Amino acid sequence: MIHPYRGLPSFQFWNSGVTHSAPGSLDPMVAAKFQIKPSDRVATMGSCFAQHISRHLLQRGLQYFVAESGDPSLSTEKQIERNYGVFSARYGNVYTTRQAVQLFDRAFGLFNPLETSWETEAGGFVDPFRPQIEPTPWATIEEVVKSRDEHLSSVRRVFLESDILVFTLGLTEAFVSADDGAVYPVAPGVSGGSYASDRYMFVNYGVDQIMRDLDELISKVREINPELRFILTVSPVPLIATFEPRHVLVSTTISKATLRVAANEITKRYDFVEYFPS
Repeated sequence: MIHPYRGLPSFQFWNSGVTHSAPGSLDPMVAAKFQIKPSDRVATMGSCFAQHISRHLLQRGLQYFVAESGDPSLSTEKQIERNYGVFSARYGNVYTTRQAVQLFDRAFGLFNPLETSWETEAGGFVDPFRPQIEPTPWATIEEVVKSRDEHLSSVRRVFLESDILVFTLGLTEAFVSADDGAVYPVAPGVSGGSYASDRYMFVNYGVDQIMRDLDELISKVREINPELRFILTVSPVPLIATFEPRHVLVSTTISKATLRVAANEITKRYDFVEYFPS
């Protein structure tokens, strides 16, 4: 009998593509819109899973672009401890698409959040938008601002000088400022600051909002760097906690599914945006 599945490649069938594939041979990336060349400067941004991508890029002889490097006199251990080279700039985890858009806007002077620092319980201050970037808090607010300005200068280089940007989508849940809509990577009070329900709001972004954010980010970056290509990934790391009144497993599956759908829809819109099934 003739049917539309006859003659299709083996990877399009679950039995041959997954169940009975040889150990270590399952590779869901069967085609790509573009290739990464050794000369391409590849930048990373997003959730903690992006750290693994940068390590594998280096192992394969590709060019991992680091715009914000530390004091060369520091040991490798000290560099990593202070989050140099973990991502292309020291932005820490950029968990949500809205946070990524705001990072671009902050770097190019399009958005200046009202909060510039959070005081910690043990004393000292941290940057609200990367509160865990240093092993110990800064002693003064002025030090926070100085480090932030240096950091944002490096972020501009990431967007302007990269050939490929790997953006790992991590979360849909976030806390935002009720005053100006600034999005934080962690809830106020976790690594600095103090939570108050009248000052901060909980949000859980849906597919439509995430797609709008990705469209906005792509449009803004391509305006200043017209040849930049994007690789989207979705972090498989589960949520540490959920603010939704349900089991964290349910929130995790919904969050990852939402991000995956948004990434799929965006990759269909652009020939310079690809999804890597991580």
